[in-house]
Amino acid sequence: MTAPVTPEDHRQAAEIATAAGGLLLDLRVALDDPATDPQVLKAEGDRASHEFIVAELARRYPADAVLSEEGVDDTARLGAERVWIVDPLDGTREYGEAGRSDWAVHVALVMGGEVVASAVALPGRDLTLSTDPAPTLAAAVDGPPRLVVSRTRPPAVAEELREHLDGVLVPLGSAGAKAMAVVLGDADVYAHSGGQYEWDSAAPVGVARAAGLHVSRLDGSPLVYNCAEPWLPDLLICRPEFVDAVLEVTRAS
Repeated sequence: MTAPVTPEDHRQAAEIATAAGGLLLDLRVALDDPATDPQVLKAEGDRASHEFIVAELARRYPADAVLSEEGVDDTARLGAERVWIVDPLDGTREYGEAGRSDWAVHVALVMGGEVVASAVALPGRDLTLSTDPAPTLAAAVDGPPRLVVSRTRPPAVAEELREHLDGVLVPLGSAGAKAMAVVLGDADVYAHSGGQYEWDSAAPVGVARAAGLHVSRLDGSPLVYNCAEPWLPDLLICRPEFVDAVLEVTRAS
């Protein structure tokens, strides 16, 4: 019988994500030194955050499986009841750029293919959003729909949505930062068609759903996690009032 998710699971996800974010902020102080190589800093951030999160999960939940972007995939997770899916540093590019805050730490607990508890830390903003207590969805704002997209490679589906919805594109860094922008009211729609790994979206999807946002594949089908191949071709996170209009476009794409 599958053990139920508990309030402690939500708390631990937030605590671990926040602590990993603090570790990353401490490392990032090295950016103040002109001699620091950003590539070295980014690699060290990935490594240190991964090792911290995996060690904390092993200490607090020794029976649970873990899938991390920076770790070796142990396929034993496929038969596990509880699997933690983590991205120790989402937005490594932004982390290596002084002054940017659009990077994140993701910690998510998955059971039965669904995210049941998660947290997204935005250390550069001194903020962690989690599934319990769930964030209060920001009020709608007047004006054209705001579609959050990659800084460097906006997907074709975002351009289609911008045209059909008469919207505007909002460039931003990491996947977690984009998803949380919708939760926080800085954007209305996050539609991604370029493919992502499960650790890119698991924690943000859990938080976004808890806040009352729509989450799905671009065709409206459910997002399923802890698959043998941890790759998701597409993702949609958007405010409820835009769901029908957005899906009309994305299903036809």
